[in-house]
Amino acid sequence: NFRKSQQSEKKPKNGPLAVPIPTVPSHPDQDQNQFTPAAKQLVSVQKQPSSRSLLSPRRVIVQASTGELLRCLGEFLCKRCCKVKELTPNEVILWFRNVDRTLLLQGWQDHGFITPANLVFVYLLIRETVTDDVDNPRELHGTFLTCLYLAYSYMGNEISYPLKPFMVDTNKDVFWERSLDVIDKLSGKMLQINIDPHFFTDVFQDLKNEGDYKKDGSEPDR
Repeated sequence: NFRKSQQSEKKPKNGPLAVPIPTVPSHPDQDQNQFTPAAKQLVSVQKQPSSRSLLSPRRVIVQASTGELLRCLGEFLCKRCCKVKELTPNEVILWFRNVDRTLLLQGWQDHGFITPANLVFVYLLIRETVTDDVDNPRELHGTFLTCLYLAYSYMGNEISYPLKPFMVDTNKDVFWERSLDVIDKLSGKMLQINIDPHFFTDVFQDLKNEGDYKKDGSEPDR
């Protein structure tokens, strides 16, 4: 037994960090030691971070529902695009849900795309693409749908998706030029968010922070 224990102690613990997938634990009161410091911040458990836990090859678990993150995304876009006066968080949510519903009804996908992990990816694209000087609702809608198309193409389960649900302009050249601009600018971060769990967690927390002031969980209205 002593030899076995010595051998087990010598076994290397190296391994790749798993890409974090946000989930809601079924037992919130379970042992908090399973969370990394970044995840503990997200669930409001304030403890001192340690370099050991940051380096440990364990999955990062964070808490957020799909509905909560959708509201946060809508709030963010309204705050960023304050010059678009009639924009509401609910309208942003409808833009997303309408695309997803259309793809489901037309048989382009078997399962809905809107999940916490995919919302974090969409938020990254929109945050880095949409500027605060946008004042045209149609232009904003077009940029949003372009980011959605790239997110579906990059993160979705299907090989390809139709262009029509993602277009507000009849000119496909405009759509593709906008798409290529986003790819040229963000291809590095699009890769990083899928291979770096700490970067993913940072972006995830940024998205949550967009709506943290809403404590009652009600639908945003403006």
